[in-house]
Amino acid sequence: MASSIQKAFFANFLGNAPLWYKQAILLFLVVNPIVASVDPFVAGWLLIVEFIFTLAMALKCYPLQPGGLLTIEAIIIGLASPDVVMHEIEANIEVILLLIFMVAGIYFMKQLLLYIFTKLLVKVRSKALLSLSFCFAAAFLSAFLDALTVIAVVIAVATGFYAIYHKVASGKQAEHDHDHTTDDELKQQHREELEAFRAFLRNLMMHAGVGTALGGVCTQVGEPQNLIIAAAAHWDFIEFYLRMAAITVPTLIFGLLTCFALEKLGWFGYGAQLPPAVHQILAEFDKKSDEERTAKDNAALVVQGLIGVWLVIALALHLASVGLIGLSVIVLATAFTGIIEEHRLGHAFEEALPFTALLTVFFAVVAVIIQQDLFAPVISYVLSFDGREQLFGVFVANGLLSMISDNVFVGTVYITEMVDALKEGVIDQDQFYLLAVAINTGTNLPSVATPNGQAAFLFLLTSAIAPLIRLSYGRMVWMALPYTIVLVIVSLLATEFLLMPVTDWMYDAGWLTHHSILDAAPATGGHH
Repeated sequence: MASSIQKAFFANFLGNAPLWYKQAILLFLVVNPIVASVDPFVAGWLLIVEFIFTLAMALKCYPLQPGGLLTIEAIIIGLASPDVVMHEIEANIEVILLLIFMVAGIYFMKQLLLYIFTKLLVKVRSKALLSLSFCFAAAFLSAFLDALTVIAVVIAVATGFYAIYHKVASGKQAEHDHDHTTDDELKQQHREELEAFRAFLRNLMMHAGVGTALGGVCTQVGEPQNLIIAAAAHWDFIEFYLRMAAITVPTLIFGLLTCFALEKLGWFGYGAQLPPAVHQILAEFDKKSDEERTAKDNAALVVQGLIGVWLVIALALHLASVGLIGLSVIVLATAFTGIIEEHRLGHAFEEALPFTALLTVFFAVVAVIIQQDLFAPVISYVLSFDGREQLFGVFVANGLLSMISDNVFVGTVYITEMVDALKEGVIDQDQFYLLAVAINTGTNLPSVATPNGQAAFLFLLTSAIAPLIRLSYGRMVWMALPYTIVLVIVSLLATEFLLMPVTDWMYDAGWLTHHSILDAAPATGGHH
């Protein structure tokens, strides 16, 4: 009896995850306290590696449970305190509210998004041009909206496409209920088609994901750390854009060229074409939707279009925190489209809340990094350089740390250290500004290498669309590799050869002015 209960406990532990995965997590839980008792610094780095392992295996088991167990244990054994975890959560409350409300808000704009992107997919037959459109649209939108908001839009669109095709391929009519997460009812002749369609959607999702990084680095509102860096340097929207332009403009151009080249060459899993049968299904769906659209549906599309305009204006002008703007989208979109029942509101939050919980667990890992000073040796080493070497060192250090950690955290820690260095006279004002540019570009661009580097990539990996289109951690890293190589090389060369001369030229032209940040206390997000 006792042994059967033990087996039941083990069977329940992490559910349907593979046996080797369960054993690995149990091994981590046993080893960590032993290592922590000998050297907490090593135990901290071990926790980072283990957490990355849970992210890499996201398709085997959602990372919230194993990652949560590891961080709960880390707090129990003293690697971080609940107070520091809470401080991290408070410092990132805007990101959390963004996830809860903005992603749910996008859910209520699905009709409009599906309408626009279906037209794009049906009308643009060149795959390279379509990929370029997705990448550029994601980059442009991310410059004014948050990258997470943009990726939520793209996920909603791709899921819509997938569901439309999957229902038809399973022999169902539009009015039938259908579960597109299982292939059990899929007709045999459609299975190869579906694989090709999955590859096609994977391509578009990755191009759009990289697009959010290309656009997000350019402006003050593109990524959360941009806001923190801009606040520390006392830059407004225009000054932020101009100071970044020496690096961001060349990387945007080369990023878009990479997108086009990958589609033409078909390397790294790109170049997948939309099967003609799938195109026909989507075209028929589009035609049928146009024919069957009622006055009520048209009114809903108009409302969603107006809310879309409000969304762009409110985010571009930063009228309120992103999460609150998202909440306003929910209120407006539901009030004016007749969605007033509580159970109909609930579905909108299904996508975002598991990831919100996972991100909160991630902040607990960040608390360990802070409390154990895991990045301190790297920061000290970088500050030992001078001038241009220092810029290069900051960019590389930020890039490498952002690949394994969260780029918002890395950017916040580094800008805080640079403000302290400026106050202590280690660096001068102009060098501080150049370092702020290197920190922003270093955290934003190389972090496309892994899903844990960018919240938008992590959201994509753990979203409902990832298992549908077979987008695993390893596949994301592989498909991001050519972009990573190009963006890192171009941004490093721009940092080395363009940043200082272009900045000097902007000073001479009167576009930028020399001003001191030491007259007022900078707001750096509170990491010390």
